[in-house]
Amino acid sequence: MDTRKTTPGLRLLEKYAIRAGGGHNHRIHLGDGVLIKDNHLAALRSRGTNLKEALALAKKNAPHTLKIEVEVTTAEDAADAADAGADIVMLDNMGLEDMRRAVSLVKGRVLLEASGGITLDNVRAVAETGVDLISIGALTHSVRALDINLELESQSPHL
Repeated sequence: MDTRKTTPGLRLLEKYAIRAGGGHNHRIHLGDGVLIKDNHLAALRSRGTNLKEALALAKKNAPHTLKIEVEVTTAEDAADAADAGADIVMLDNMGLEDMRRAVSLVKGRVLLEASGGITLDNVRAVAETGVDLISIGALTHSVRALDINLELESQSPHL
């Protein structure tokens, strides 16, 4: 899957390119789902709100059709997010062993998405941890342009 990180003004084209290449879109824009990130949790915790309460607030205030995803950095936080009612848990910049542990703690209860630091060199190993989804920002934000040009050659001796 891609991420929401796209070139300004080219989002729809880049998202289409991902689908045309066999990938899937994570979200087109912020309104496609609720993603509770580390900064959100830190702000809520400073107000005395824990993860379970944050998820309850998100579910209360979002349309029933939206998925609620929580970004975590440890396997234990992944288990806590699953216990608290998240629909999807994003394993952010985790090592392979931590991903395996998160999978063993929550597999089947929520979708697990690996994200951050994933490259062509390690994507297979990430998939082999058992996560359900893998999102890679470089699919859109670091793509290299393909050098395509057209050279016309004349077959006429007069040109």
